Amino acid sequence: MSSAEVVLGFLEEAEPWRLLAPQFPSKVGGKPAWLSQKGLPSLPGLECEICRLPMAFLLQVYAPISGQDRSFHRTLFLFCCKTHECYTCNDSRCMKVFRSQLPRRNEFYPYNPPPEDEPPSDPTPDQSVLPVSGVKLCWVCGCPGSKACSRCHTVTYCGKQHQTLHWKHTHKKECCGQEASIVPTSPFLFPEFELVTEPEEVEEEEEKKDTKEAEEEEEEEAGADSLADALEETDLEEMAMHETEDNKVFQRFKKKIAPEQHQVVRYSRGGSPLWISSQHIPSDQDVPPCTCGAKRIFEFQVMPQLLNSLCVDSKGASIDWGTLAVYACSASCYHDDQYCPEFIWKQDVNSDQHTQINPT
Repeated sequence: MSSAEVVLGFLEEAEPWRLLAPQFPSKVGGKPAWLSQKGLPSLPGLECEICRLPMAFLLQVYAPISGQDRSFHRTLFLFCCKTHECYTCNDSRCMKVFRSQLPRRNEFYPYNPPPEDEPPSDPTPDQSVLPVSGVKLCWVCGCPGSKACSRCHTVTYCGKQHQTLHWKHTHKKECCGQEASIVPTSPFLFPEFELVTEPEEVEEEEEKKDTKEAEEEEEEEAGADSLADALEETDLEEMAMHETEDNKVFQRFKKKIAPEQHQVVRYSRGGSPLWISSQHIPSDQDVPPCTCGAKRIFEFQVMPQLLNSLCVDSKGASIDWGTLAVYACSASCYHDDQYCPEFIWKQDVNSDQHTQINPT
């Protein structure tokens, strides 16, 4: 890890009103609390690039940049596919991340921040349409949805898949009836939690020790390289070296998270991810620059512990990851309220490591 400060994210139950857009929440699951009400990502941009089905909202992180007015409000939104077959080893195409930001003076929110402990006058607003822009949202996923039910014309969807899902779930019984309702939670959504944060405590001695260990490992690697030039190693020996290095990285990962084992997010803009494996670590060339031309830098990572709270485990047929590293534009460029796609890197682990991190 670099010396950049690390902020840890933890799950916490919260009153529903605290997770709405005017509160600028960081949260997991439920429907996205969109920041800008214009330029929202929609289908086909929110489709999994492997199976082409709509992705589900996973989490959002409110991450304003101090001293930069165009990023006074700034949130990163992460979406993932719910089809477990798409989670092939180290393939990130089943996930997408978008960035939205607004200046302090904007058309959607008051200039002054909302009270932290005071619910709005209407704590349960209609979440089927954005209040200022009037953009209609899908009942199932909360993403833009202009396709309406052909019978009642009161419920909208992002596409045919979610219209069919809602029809089978409840809408077949409710459509055009006296008991019609769009309040029940969609089974497509992940469980909803607030994402609360606190700085990671790092003792000075631990920092020095980590630095010393890193230097020793670099020397060992240099020595191994020299030896490899002189000696012809067998495939078996090379595999053993990989396993040893992989175990070192994994043990370092376990040691680092041990003081706070329930962390689900590690935020460190401009820092470095805490990798869970020595394999499939991106080089600078693997992380593409932003569309504006600026370099993308690491911003936060999603930990495997989050999987325990998503209710997705189904005997080897669930979505899975070792860690998800999100990289965003270093300049945090602004494009007239448009949601900017950013970059995500999925690193997986072997079955033995997964059991040690997420015991069943």
